[in-house]
Amino acid sequence: MINTLIISGGNIEKQLAFEVLKQPFEHMIAVDGGLRFCYEQGIVPTRIVGDFDTLEADILDWYKQHTEIEIREFHPVKDSTDTQIAVELSLELQSESITILGGTGTRLDHVFGNVQTMYLALEKNVPCQMLDPHNRIQLIKGRYCIKKKEQYGDYFSLIPLTTDVTGVTIRGAKYPLEQHSFSVLGSGSLGVSNEIVDEQAEIEIGKGIMILIESKD
Repeated sequence: MINTLIISGGNIEKQLAFEVLKQPFEHMIAVDGGLRFCYEQGIVPTRIVGDFDTLEADILDWYKQHTEIEIREFHPVKDSTDTQIAVELSLELQSESITILGGTGTRLDHVFGNVQTMYLALEKNVPCQMLDPHNRIQLIKGRYCIKKKEQYGDYFSLIPLTTDVTGVTIRGAKYPLEQHSFSVLGSGSLGVSNEIVDEQAEIEIGKGIMILIESKD
């Protein structure tokens, strides 16, 4: 299986990063400011992308001088964020799963943009998750199960990504639903902060896409 790790330029917590890095990744893409984390931790990624407007020039120069890593450098004035470019590259590399570190942080505009960028992977049926110490974020459609012993924290929330999400059924949770409809206009909070009460929570979506957020307090 071709697994890809994207190290982006948001907040990266070392303990979580080291746990994730224990997993085997065929590709590791450092994105702009995420390369700083790699440099500080002595990590050599397999590819580097970005416009590098948030990275010290000497760090990029070090990788240019001491490695033969492919570096794709872009002009800061462009139509895609650096993380989107990395996701597109991951799909170009035929990745079968994508994990994003550093996709969240203080810039909420980037967080929302990164959530929408994960649609590119969903469209190709490639599992894609964005992790930070408190949240695992994914986009889901159709049928999806969360096993209690494997969940990320104690809570999960479903928030509509597409304008309307219909036929939503949730079983095995504290707050079940049966063939419910969500809209981004005012009903998004209904799916917030649910809990698994059985061995797993089963989610079925008739039409549309949901943002699934598993959270730790």
